[in-house]
Amino acid sequence: MNQPIKKIAVLTSGGDAPGMNAAIRAVVRACTYYRMDCVGVYRGYQGLIEGDFEQMSARHVSNIINRGGTILKSARSLEFKTKEGRVKAFENLKKEEIGALIIIGGDGTFTGGLKFIEEFNFPIVGIPGTIDNDIYGTDKTIGYDTALNTVVEAIDKIRDTASSHNRLFFIEVMGRDAGFIALNAGIGSGAEEILIPEENIGLEKLVDSLKKGRDKGKTSSIVVVSEGDKIGKNVFELADYIGENYPAYDIRVSVLGHMQRGGSPSCYDRVLASRLGVTAVETLLDKKSGVMVGTTNNEISKVGLDKAIKMHHKINKELLKVAEITSI
Repeated sequence: MNQPIKKIAVLTSGGDAPGMNAAIRAVVRACTYYRMDCVGVYRGYQGLIEGDFEQMSARHVSNIINRGGTILKSARSLEFKTKEGRVKAFENLKKEEIGALIIIGGDGTFTGGLKFIEEFNFPIVGIPGTIDNDIYGTDKTIGYDTALNTVVEAIDKIRDTASSHNRLFFIEVMGRDAGFIALNAGIGSGAEEILIPEENIGLEKLVDSLKKGRDKGKTSSIVVVSEGDKIGKNVFELADYIGENYPAYDIRVSVLGHMQRGGSPSCYDRVLASRLGVTAVETLLDKKSGVMVGTTNNEISKVGLDKAIKMHHKINKELLKVAEITSI
């Protein structure tokens, strides 16, 4: 990075997350502030390969801070996983005289970026954008706070009908490998039990917990299930098992699915995305590459992309205790 950067490209990749547009806006306007050109890359790494670029000014990103999803679109690119695909992407960047790249996404996005740096020594900085909050090196990822609020609002509404009909609801939330959404939303919505990948409580403890609640007079219950829970059954099989062995329960299942990714981002996510977008541009101006920008204790922090990928953001054990105590 000996030459001064005059043009930066930005892309979003992997699953969309509320607040990605706020991050794009911050990157574009930071480039304008520091008198650099900014190029938007459509459809992530696939757009990088196909040269799907657009010059962006501050006016291009007007009125997007409140919008969910990503105006640059997102896609998973099998071609980028090949050396030939990455060569095409590099040639397109050189052709457009782009000096650095900002990538917004999760561990898959960062894995691709790290490989690109290793092969071409191209300056890249990552911004964590995923509702799962499973990226090491930052307290929260862009989109996580909004997803939590969406889940809690949905569970609150489901509890109304659960109470009206004396029902047991199993509610599946996203989190294939991480239970951050399930644990925090479960506590926030007063769930009777929370099932996450990090803690396999087993069927016996689940059944025992539900029976104790019923014996204490609970007429309705909510069980929040992370989609990656290790109890050994998917949410429908789990509900069937409880229903077959304990027919006294009137059981329903709700899978919240992709609604968790949508919606207008919360104020927290808008501010976080704005901070990280500006910091990403400034990091490249400081001639630093191969890092992810995040926050630790509400202060800006930076960690190598390799660590962000290989290390894991751990569940707060205190929250597990809080969940157990408050669910009695």
